[in-house]
Amino acid sequence: MTACGPFMLSNPKLRSVSLLLVAEVAAMSLWFVSAAVLPEMLREATLSPLRQAALSSGVQAGFVVGALASAVLGLADRFDPRRVFAASAVGAGIANAVLLAAEPGGAAAIAARVATGALLAGVYPVGMKIAVGWGQKDRGFLVGALVGALTLGSASPHLIALAGGADWRMTVAAGSLAAILAGLLCLAVSIGPHHGRALRFDPRAIAAAWTNRRVRLAYAGYLGHMWELYAMWAWIAAATAASYGATLAAPDAERLAKLTAFVAIGAGGLACAVAGLIADRIGKANVAILAMALSGAAALATAATFGGPASLTFAIVVVWGIAIVPDSAQFSALVADAAPPDQAGSLMTFQTALGFALTFATVQATPVIAARIGWPLVLAGLALGPAFGIVAMLRLRALLRAAR
Repeated sequence: MTACGPFMLSNPKLRSVSLLLVAEVAAMSLWFVSAAVLPEMLREATLSPLRQAALSSGVQAGFVVGALASAVLGLADRFDPRRVFAASAVGAGIANAVLLAAEPGGAAAIAARVATGALLAGVYPVGMKIAVGWGQKDRGFLVGALVGALTLGSASPHLIALAGGADWRMTVAAGSLAAILAGLLCLAVSIGPHHGRALRFDPRAIAAAWTNRRVRLAYAGYLGHMWELYAMWAWIAAATAASYGATLAAPDAERLAKLTAFVAIGAGGLACAVAGLIADRIGKANVAILAMALSGAAALATAATFGGPASLTFAIVVVWGIAIVPDSAQFSALVADAAPPDQAGSLMTFQTALGFALTFATVQATPVIAARIGWPLVLAGLALGPAFGIVAMLRLRALLRAAR
């Protein structure tokens, strides 16, 4: 056994958070499975742009439905979140496996993606509920690490697809197996000392999204962030493939685009934990403002250099990937800070439901609009979200300073 092994086993917080992060990475690998294997699917079947988009936006739509139901019913606050996570992850893995038998891009495949998204609503927000139960002063880091795990999981299908070549079904099968194992792993996680449990069903708990100004401003910042995030994550491989195609042969452009997507999204995941540590020292709103300023600038730079040297585009997109996600965790941590412990799970879940409702529109519309006006204008338009989010965070920061 390694030197850190006994220490990890004797430290319940380190052990539980570590297991939770591994489970989150594995379960969230399902999110972008269809986007990662889409080029290979298109070689096997002809899909309209609408159906191509539906394979990705269907996950968003399902997540919204699942998250709204979870928030209203208070699942993360009323029941053991580990069991909710486990059942959801296993179910999502099974739903994703339907892609192996369904016609590529057909109604059954799209329905499977919707079901996968609905079940993942019991993974990501519930994981945050478990994480915030393990700390208060280091909550920015805890949620940042969890969102980092989600990000790495989201990036992983691109790496699997790159390694698997034209065998897109291998990527699908690997994602399903990982999610099922994630559900079983979460059952070994312990509940933290700051975990709050609601003793009864109270749908009025989510009313704080409007009546609590701190929660409301955190929601507003999150919506600005989500305008940009999932449209970039879902379509950056397609956008960079088009950009690289101006200077590289099509097969080379496609391979480099997959690598770009994995590196950019994965690098953002690594940045989340670091940003969380900084946020616990200088303030969560300050970190969110800085991250959104950098990501908005990177979106504009990616648009401005579209079709230029592949190395330049690659570097800018990686910077964009690093900056685009660390603020996500801080919006959730700000909600947890402002909410009663027995309502935090429901309010964070409702926050994600609203954010993903927005991403359903942006993910679905992005390739359709790009086909009409071109990728550069679409990429530049994504910078509008961070601009809106910065305004909300400046107001929240002023409110917090006044309260002190």
